[in-house]
Amino acid sequence: MQQGRRNLRMAYPFTRRRAVALFLAFLTFGAFLLVRIFGMQVFGYARYSRMVEEQVRTASPLTAPRGKILARDGTVLACDKTVWRVYLSPVDVREEGERNGVDYATLIADGLSPLLGVDRDVIYSRAKKSGTLDQTVGRNVDTDVFRRVLAFIAENRLEKMVHADPSVVRFYPLGTFASHTIGFTGADQQGLFGLEYFYDEVLSGENGAFLHAKDATGRELDGVGVAYREPIPGNSIETTLDPYIESRLESLLEEIRKTFDVQNRVTGIVMNVKTGAILAMATSSPFDCNDPFTLDAISQEKLSASGYEKGGDEYAKLKSELLYTMWRNKATSELYEPGSTFKIVTAATALDLGVVTPADTFDCTGALQIGGYSISCHKRGGHGQGFSFAYGLQQSCNPTLMQVGARIGAERFYDYFVRFGYLEKTGIDLPSEVTGLFHKKEAIGTTELATASFGQRFKVSIIGQLTAVAAVANGGNLVTPYLVERIVDPDGKVVFAHETTVRRQVVSSDAAATVSAILEEGVSGTGGARNAYVKGYKVAAKTGTSQKFDILDANGNSFLRVGSCVAFAPSDDAEIAAIIVADEPQTAKYGAIVAAPYISSLLGSVLPYIEAKTDGKPTPEPVAADNFLSLTVNQARAVAKNAGLSVRVIGDGNEVVSQFPAPGVLLDPATGCVILYTENANKEIAVVPRVVGLSPVDANAAILSAGLNVGFFGIGDPLGHADATVSAQSVPPGEKVPAGSVVRITVLYPDEGD
Repeated sequence: MQQGRRNLRMAYPFTRRRAVALFLAFLTFGAFLLVRIFGMQVFGYARYSRMVEEQVRTASPLTAPRGKILARDGTVLACDKTVWRVYLSPVDVREEGERNGVDYATLIADGLSPLLGVDRDVIYSRAKKSGTLDQTVGRNVDTDVFRRVLAFIAENRLEKMVHADPSVVRFYPLGTFASHTIGFTGADQQGLFGLEYFYDEVLSGENGAFLHAKDATGRELDGVGVAYREPIPGNSIETTLDPYIESRLESLLEEIRKTFDVQNRVTGIVMNVKTGAILAMATSSPFDCNDPFTLDAISQEKLSASGYEKGGDEYAKLKSELLYTMWRNKATSELYEPGSTFKIVTAATALDLGVVTPADTFDCTGALQIGGYSISCHKRGGHGQGFSFAYGLQQSCNPTLMQVGARIGAERFYDYFVRFGYLEKTGIDLPSEVTGLFHKKEAIGTTELATASFGQRFKVSIIGQLTAVAAVANGGNLVTPYLVERIVDPDGKVVFAHETTVRRQVVSSDAAATVSAILEEGVSGTGGARNAYVKGYKVAAKTGTSQKFDILDANGNSFLRVGSCVAFAPSDDAEIAAIIVADEPQTAKYGAIVAAPYISSLLGSVLPYIEAKTDGKPTPEPVAADNFLSLTVNQARAVAKNAGLSVRVIGDGNEVVSQFPAPGVLLDPATGCVILYTENANKEIAVVPRVVGLSPVDANAAILSAGLNVGFFGIGDPLGHADATVSAQSVPPGEKVPAGSVVRITVLYPDEGD
């Protein structure tokens, strides 16, 4: 016992010291905490307050406005459109309802449903999900609807419960207009195709943000400020596209596709040959830029006809392939064999080297023996003997060009092929441009040289072919084609202005001028490109029909064709060049038929529009039919005579009570006739005559004699080409139509085989 007391007395001082030490430690730690807390509250308040705010803040991104894409005349081709996401805060819906004794879920559902076009029960069920922070009840709400939503919110004091976030979608006011060139954007406003992709960094701005604070339950925190970082808009681009020329080109391409059942699309380009500016670029069956993931009608037909089950892997794969084909810009991203349009380059090369003159003579028996092969001319019977090189080029004689190619030689032919830019990108400001495919220099034998001289057995891009021909048109300079003229910042300041880029001179101006003159004489005379003639203008043109050797029939024969035509005008001082390529036409195959008449129609519209130099010969303009109603017959005759139109009166009355065609319809003063009806006259019915196969003069006479009017398509001056024929008429023979109706006839030289 005594020993235990002695041990306890000995342990007590130690225990007391340990207790004191612990007390002092806790005291020190407590003092430290107090000092730290004091420091945080007094000296670190601003810092830690910011940290708390950052932790509770929710960021709502504000998408930067994307720059506009404009046509050369200022027409908006692509722009941003603000839309809104309307959403609810279910936590606040519940708490505000409990606080105010109001069934806000019902109020909100009943009010928003008709405004947003969303089922009332859907909105109600989302308003009742009080365990969530955010319930979307409307997406892509346009500004007009959003304003009505705001009014509903303000009227019912729902600011804590109903919210909206702005977002931006890309909008294309003209829908399918120039779709393959403009392209489109993705869900995040990033450019995916066309100009939208190529100029994505230019068009994209810098996103901003709207910051607001909520606690873990979704309540807005009082006293925590909001922050707003304004987005910086992107720059806008002003393109070289001309809305009138583009629309005219697109219309003609669709007409070609339908008329000749073209299976692999039709493409066309119009370019300023001096600057390289692209005035129009289109491919048939355009897609809607506002809805790019929906197949066009033709692609959808192919998908439906595949027999694949919807939703299956094969169906999805084919749809994806069809979409990419539909989006692909054929003018820059696909290759083709240019055929006889390439003879322009062969001729320019030969003249530049001095190995041929326009007066040199050649023979053509219909074929030429080269390297053990008999290579045919498109004219099986041949072009005769002792004709000039100029004539051979105008008639697109293959043996003539093969002999000229031999004079050039393989090495020089290859060098000029490179100089004309075929083995490099043109540099056009569009994505996915392809370069040409040609023989290696050391692999060019006599056969390869012969076929290459008239444009076969190699491939080039359509933009590459037009750029090369433009070099001949402008005097020998290879320019860089382009689509963006200027880049403008949000304040309207020009930050970039295009300057014409001449890559190099490929042939002399004399050689280029000689080729231009030869081609023009062929168009206005008896050459193979006569169907590209435009009355009143000097047009240089060349047609082409090439075989597709990468697709063969069961017997190993090429059966698909590409028909094309390239032209420039005025030939002696060219301003524009145009090309049309029909890939796999079915009902006709020659470029002289499927492309040249449409080049004529295109240039016939564009050359007056750009006020190009005429050939100096007087050309009567179309005359609009006047309004003859209520005039006396004598007054009507006088008005028509003054306008250069003839009239035909039906009935024995004295006053005109109706007419055909209607006022404003354009008529050719050489053929136009207005039918005038007087009182008590029965409107006459005319029977359409058969005119296919007739000369244009005879067809015109037959149609006028039947009491009908004539509309011409094809050769620019049909009545001046008596040796042409009518290949089609718009109204079938024997059909009965009102007297004065317009029958459109197509006048061509249908025997052209190149």
